[in-house]
Amino acid sequence: MNVQPPAPLHGPEFSSYAASEVSWLLTDLSHVALEAPAAEREAMMQAKAGHYAESLPIEYQPTGEYLDLFHEALAASAERVAHAVGVVTELVLAARSSSAVLVSLARAGTPVGILMRRWARFAHGVQLPHYAVSIVRSRGIDLEAMRYLARHHDPAQVMFVDGWTGKGAICRELREAVTLLAESGGPAFDPQLAVLADPGGCTGVFGTRDDFLIPSACLNSTVSGLVSRTVLNDRYIGPGRFHGAKFYQELAPGDVSGLFLDAIEACFPAVAARVAADWPALAATDRTPDWSGWKIALRLSEEYGLDDVNLLKPGVGETTRVLLRRSPWRVLIRPDARAELGHVLLLAKDTGIPVDEVADLPYACVGLIRPKGAKGATQ
Repeated sequence: MNVQPPAPLHGPEFSSYAASEVSWLLTDLSHVALEAPAAEREAMMQAKAGHYAESLPIEYQPTGEYLDLFHEALAASAERVAHAVGVVTELVLAARSSSAVLVSLARAGTPVGILMRRWARFAHGVQLPHYAVSIVRSRGIDLEAMRYLARHHDPAQVMFVDGWTGKGAICRELREAVTLLAESGGPAFDPQLAVLADPGGCTGVFGTRDDFLIPSACLNSTVSGLVSRTVLNDRYIGPGRFHGAKFYQELAPGDVSGLFLDAIEACFPAVAARVAADWPALAATDRTPDWSGWKIALRLSEEYGLDDVNLLKPGVGETTRVLLRRSPWRVLIRPDARAELGHVLLLAKDTGIPVDEVADLPYACVGLIRPKGAKGATQ
């Protein structure tokens, strides 16, 4: 019996993005109850009783005050994000030519991939194919999605895309997964990862290495096409199927996915001249990854008594994720970055998480997940 290979999902049936913006190489699990409270998921993960990708966190419903901070952050940083989008897209086109295929790591990479696709159209009149695929820490990248891509495109033209780097765990996961795929006789993909911000020093294709707030990090599905984070659970994902995700169509009244994209795209003309001057200068520099983020994470883990480096999440984007989706223990911030961290400070205040100022912190902030057995936020 011949099994038909899976087909991509598209909006508006899956996600609030237009069908032309992204093809999701995912299985629709919208009908499955997968959500669990953060504390329950954290206990399960730290007890090694299950993997984080087998379930989903309950979607954070932002307060009016928090949404105001999102809109303020978007207004303040739109040009900076647009500049980073332009720079990283030009680096990708230089590396892959106008035949580049953008493959975002769902879900944080998806709005970035859409913006890069829009920049290529704006600056060069080029329509780049764009897909979103799942990658899961300690489980690797979706092999069925990789096979799909290899059937439809030259693997050498693929550029993987994400929002930002923290300590580099996903960069390492991607490299290992792609290497294993090739060594097992599968298609050979380049594991290079393009990101807007690379404060961890994990990749050579980036818009900036500054740790700054990318407003899409402030929210979950409502800034990512109403799509959940990805799921890999054997009860629902059998052989020959893509990893899964949910489409939260019921959250449509609060969806700002299109607003975010349009606000950044509106800044493209204002940053075009700077991008044209800056990207060749950056391309000429030594962009070899130094993995400084990983080294710093190991140092801080030791200082704060964490026996698992995965309990430490450096950078604005990762700290936000800790506060929204995990069981946070404390937040470290660099004093001079406080003015840019309004949403982090508000989330910490709302959840009663202590904030420590650390003067020599190379990141704007770092989120620490509560270690197993810790009874209080200050223990």
